[in-house]
Amino acid sequence: MKIATWNVNGIRARAGQVREWLDRERPDVVCLQELKAELSQIPEECRLAGYHEYWHGLKGYSGVSLQLRKGAFGADPVYGHPPFDREARIVQAEVGDLVVASVYVPNGGKDYPGKLAFLTQLSEWAGRLRAEGRELLVCGDLNIARTELDVHPKERKPNAIGQLPEERVLFETLLGTGLTDLGRTFASDDPGLFTWWAPWRNLRARNIGWRIDYILGSPGVASRATTCVVRAEVGTSDHAPVVAEWVER
Repeated sequence: MKIATWNVNGIRARAGQVREWLDRERPDVVCLQELKAELSQIPEECRLAGYHEYWHGLKGYSGVSLQLRKGAFGADPVYGHPPFDREARIVQAEVGDLVVASVYVPNGGKDYPGKLAFLTQLSEWAGRLRAEGRELLVCGDLNIARTELDVHPKERKPNAIGQLPEERVLFETLLGTGLTDLGRTFASDDPGLFTWWAPWRNLRARNIGWRIDYILGSPGVASRATTCVVRAEVGTSDHAPVVAEWVER
């Protein structure tokens, strides 16, 4: 089983890259963020045959999608959105006792209190699902560098949104619902594990970045994970895809 997440930073601008990557990766679950497109604007080449799909977007802003390979889970997914969804930032799919979500947390630069509220409600939602005995996968751009290790030393800024203590506390609250950060499971002390690079001064080529894109899994998923990697070589988005694999039960 393979799950992949990518903030594409405009799916129309990178449709060919998305399709090439998906054809090569062949994930069972595809989570995309920052589509910047309404449903009618989604390029046909990004709508995969053989997948259930849900595109949740706005014209020129935000947007997420979630595609699940048909037959991979033994049942058809039931798509929906938690009540706190705004600006097309989260879509979930229920398949049996598993809930998968593609999430794009607000950056917080224009509405920092709104970002904190979204994160608080995300944790509450995850906690309710876990209390019900559901397995959970949360995938996407959470717009927080979890620890100092997740920011290159040259990018560490004590007052930068995305690195603030209260944001990191909320991240740990989310993990406290029973989720594991799969990226750090397989690279616990890697100081160069980044998923986003500011688009100037050749920072990506120099790997001076932040880790803000994640795959988080509850115990029934995380315990079966075999790998979680960043595809830093893929595409021209300012984010790189994150891909995890796990063994079937």
